[in-house]
Amino acid sequence: MTETGEKELHVEEMILNMGPQHPATHGVLRVILTLDGETIVNAEPVVGYLHRGKEKHGEDLTYTQFITFTDRLDYVSSMANNVGWCMAVEKLLGIELTERCEYLRVIVCELTRIASHLIWIGCSALDLGAATVFFHSFREREKIYDLFDAFSGLRMNNGFMRIGGMAGDIAPEVIRAIDDFTAEFPGYLDEYELLLSNNRIFIDRTRGVGAISASDAIGLGLTGPNLRGSGPSFDLRKNAPYLAYDRLDFDIAVGTVGDCYDRYMVRVEEMRQSARIIRQAIKDLPGGPVYPDSVKKMILPPKSRVYTRMEELIHQFKIVTDLRPPAGEVYVATEVPKGELGFYIVSRGGTSPYRLRVRSPSFTNLQALPVMAKGRLFSDMTAIIGALDFVMGEVDR
Repeated sequence: MTETGEKELHVEEMILNMGPQHPATHGVLRVILTLDGETIVNAEPVVGYLHRGKEKHGEDLTYTQFITFTDRLDYVSSMANNVGWCMAVEKLLGIELTERCEYLRVIVCELTRIASHLIWIGCSALDLGAATVFFHSFREREKIYDLFDAFSGLRMNNGFMRIGGMAGDIAPEVIRAIDDFTAEFPGYLDEYELLLSNNRIFIDRTRGVGAISASDAIGLGLTGPNLRGSGPSFDLRKNAPYLAYDRLDFDIAVGTVGDCYDRYMVRVEEMRQSARIIRQAIKDLPGGPVYPDSVKKMILPPKSRVYTRMEELIHQFKIVTDLRPPAGEVYVATEVPKGELGFYIVSRGGTSPYRLRVRSPSFTNLQALPVMAKGRLFSDMTAIIGALDFVMGEVDR
């Protein structure tokens, strides 16, 4: 009893496991929730259920062999990962790309960004009950995967990049198909916004939910849309330009509040800007080879010649098994769909990295989950996890 004679309520917090087997945790993520009724007191993400040891694998594989492993970090943005890895090795080797290769890589990276965001918007909307958006977004995703198949031979895990260039040029008819797709794509985005942006239920589930301030986002190391949703206009394509991005005109989308709705709006605008970038890159696409003549000894020969000539077969074998960058260390970061993807390589002149570390945006962004969830209702966890847009294959790398 209290001093006034009233009965004292018995308050007890409850510990609840969300995951690691849960459809809304986007893979094998376990979140230990401390609840006061339905209010979240603490949310502790527990990772490691999908650990695959990719960094240690990279220290045992050759530089060329590891390209296929980068496909499987964030497996919905495979070719963007390929580009980051190849750029890091190219920096070690001192390779300067041809201008055509730079523009083609930009096109491929931005198509990958759109495909990744389409998977995000479809799955996150489905988690909140908006099934129609899922079917619409996957319609366009299939078109992009058809384009990937047309020039790389694969829909996912493409492995299309090569150290010093690409596995091959992109045929003119495929370039035209990409241009046609990006011309009509903004109209499809209008459809998604018609279904979501002013939808009362979607707004109630996302606006004001999972908000994080700009200072907290920076302090936790957030990058990509999760950072820009809180206001900071930081994008490596603008702040540390690489490839041909400094020759292209595009805007950086930012939010104000840093809630789930802002992160949604940032990604929608990013898709518009990616289509704009691709169309400019196609318009300005230079001619010439995708490999520089100065580094032909480091470049894989065409498959047609490997299958028919002994010299090219030996050449390929030497490149895959005996490519030896000089001793040194490099860190190269690129702006992939989920944020800053960085590769840190230490070379001692051998055929494999002496040390390899991956700065994966999904892992770093997941740190913000406790801040975003604290004080919210348990039912908000689905929206918060969805808006973070992580892939556990990149978290448990």
